[in-house]
Order: sequence, then structure tokens, then C-alpha cells
Amino acid sequence: MASPVTDSTSAGARNRPGGVGYAPHRRSDGGGRLRRAATRFREKAAVRAYRATSWLLAHLPLGATVAVARIMFLAGYLAWPSKRRAITANASHVLRLPPDDPAVRRLARSIYTTYARYVVELMRLPARPTAEHAGQVEIRGERGIETFTRIYERLRDEGRATIIVTAHIGNIEALAAATAALGFPAYGVADDSAYPELYELLAAQRRAWGVEVIAWRNLREIHRVLREKAILALLVDWGYRADGVPVRLFDAWTTLPAGPAVLAARTGAAIVPVVNRRLPDGTYAAEHGEVIEVPDTSPAAIALASQAVANALERMVAVAPEQWYTFKPMWPDSPAEAEELAARARAALEVDPAGEPANGSRRLRPRGRSRVAPSDPEPSGPARARGIDGAPGEPPSGTAGG
Repeated sequence: MASPVTDSTSAGARNRPGGVGYAPHRRSDGGGRLRRAATRFREKAAVRAYRATSWLLAHLPLGATVAVARIMFLAGYLAWPSKRRAITANASHVLRLPPDDPAVRRLARSIYTTYARYVVELMRLPARPTAEHAGQVEIRGERGIETFTRIYERLRDEGRATIIVTAHIGNIEALAAATAALGFPAYGVADDSAYPELYELLAAQRRAWGVEVIAWRNLREIHRVLREKAILALLVDWGYRADGVPVRLFDAWTTLPAGPAVLAARTGAAIVPVVNRRLPDGTYAAEHGEVIEVPDTSPAAIALASQAVANALERMVAVAPEQWYTFKPMWPDSPAEAEELAARARAALEVDPAGEPANGSRRLRPRGRSRVAPSDPEPSGPARARGIDGAPGEPPSGTAGG
């Protein structure tokens, strides 16, 4: 049976190779035996290098290693044109300025230098006490741990799970450690189809904190976690894909993965956006957004929920855009492709170009309003083997990092 999201995707979007044509860390299985052996050798070498570098960084002063890492990452920014174009295009959308504007270029460079610190911290994690990771995260305040706990407990008492949607912002590893340290049953979904040894290394590291990682193809385990009313974390900013759900992000059409909305609709879970931003003193502040309800798997319900996720993502990024570490294009290059996304969104919502319901039965909510509960809400109320998103042979885009 076809996914409701796939059904709402035009044939052109399904067949066109536009957008990001590869998964986050996905291995190419093509080529002969020699090429596959070379790929395996490269992967094993990368894992050994990661282990060695991680050990070295744990024994060097943080300030010095961050300074060196920033220089190296800036050199990579200058030497890797394709990545530079992608990050500049993303920064251009965030700032709503032309790509050649000096402010856009400054933001792109700032993203690289901020990411350098995150990578150093990530590689130092195995040598640091678990309590230290959690202790770096401040989760108080109006949208902090107290209101999140009430949301989680209310959903649990109603027999429902919590799907956290987040992005590559700040430090998601520290957030995972803090979530588990507070006693929440936390799980993340990751791509294990490439660099399997590195996947296992990072999975073991997260397991030591109390966070279990689920391989993206293990849909049985994903649904088991949701049936147990636990917390499942999904990342939604893996890059633009033409077959995703059309949304408006920073006033431009793009797509987000259908996974979070489809899982919520099929299991009765609720979606809670969460972000963990770096503070000037080097610690982090975590906060949650409004609860997003997905009443059913209709194209309209999936579209409205995905737009609510996009609105939450926009708010996450806008506060500190230099902390948004996404190095893939998040928007289509072609105006024609953007227009096609707009047409698909109108079709999913059953509205005419003027914004009125095509069938006269319901009015389109204002842009950015899905069925969203307040921050302390009173919530109401089998993914296919092809993947949560319904795309054959690809991991669900809304996954936690491997």
C-alpha cells in the first residue's frame, strides 16, 4: 500500500534527480570487488583515525585544539567549492540576502568555525564523564524541563509516545546525554548503512549515557519504542529532497521528511520540537516548542504537521544561525521546482490558488498553523518496509545522526 505522502508527490518530483541525491553517510554499493574492498579499507581507516584523534584530543587543552580546528575547517571551507556553495546558499535563505552579500559570507564562515568547536567536543566525549555531558545543558525556564516533563507524562498517561524533532544545532550529543540523565527513556534513529564500525562506536558511546540508537531500517524496533510510550528523537534537516513534504522555510519552498508526521499519525504519538543551543559561556540551553498533533495520515494532515515542524525549525535556527550545522542544500535551486512544491502543497491541502477550499468543506489555516497545542498542552487523542518516508532504498530523512 502506498504511503499517503508518496501518493501526494507528483510523478515529476518522484522521477527527477533534483535535490540532495544521497543519504547522510550512505555507502555506494556499486562497482566491482576491488572497489568494494577499497571502500571498506577507507571506512576502517576512517574509524581508526577517528579513535586516534579522539584519544589525542582528550589529552590536549580544549582551547588550543579548538583554535587549530577552526583554522582547519576554514581551510576546508575555502578548498571545497561544492560545500561552500551549499552552506552559502543556506545562509542566504536564512538571512534573506543574496548569496554574494558580505553578511552571507560572514555567516557561512562563522558556521564552519562554530562547527569546528562542536566536532572537537564530540570527539572528546568518550573520555569525559557522562555527568559532565549532562551538566553542560541548562534546561530550566519557561520551555524547560518542567513543562517538557508535564507534556511527556501526560502523553504517557494517555498511552502515547513522544517524538522529538530537532536539528543539527548547538550540541545534540549533550542534549541526548542530558535527556537520559534525567531518567527519560530516550532513543534515536541513525543510519547504519555506511561506516558501520563508526556507527557502532557512536552507538556504544550513546548507550553509555542511557540513549539507545536504532538503525533506520529496524522499523519493528522503532514501532516497539513508540508502543512503549518512550521518547524517539529524529533529525529533520538532512537536506532538500524533491520527494519530501513541501513546506515554507524562511519564506521559500522546500521539503522536509515525512517520517515524523507519518509515524505520529500511525502510532498516536505527538511531536515536540526541541533545540539545544550553545551559550556564550560554553554551556548549552535546551528548550522545547509547542506540541504538534497529527490526527490522521491524510495528505492535508501530514502537510500541516510538517509545516508546523518547519516553523519550529525556522525558530530554532533564527536565534543563532551560526550554530546550524547543515552542509547540504536545504532548498531547491530551480524556481520551477519551487513552484511545483507550492502546487503540491495546495493539492495536499485541497485549496485553490486563492486559498479557499477546493471542495468548500474547510478553510486553510493561516500559514504555519497546524493542530498545535500550547506549550503545556492537553493533547487529544506499520510504517512500510520501504522506509518511514516511503522512498525505496533510502533511509528515512528524519533520523538522528550516525
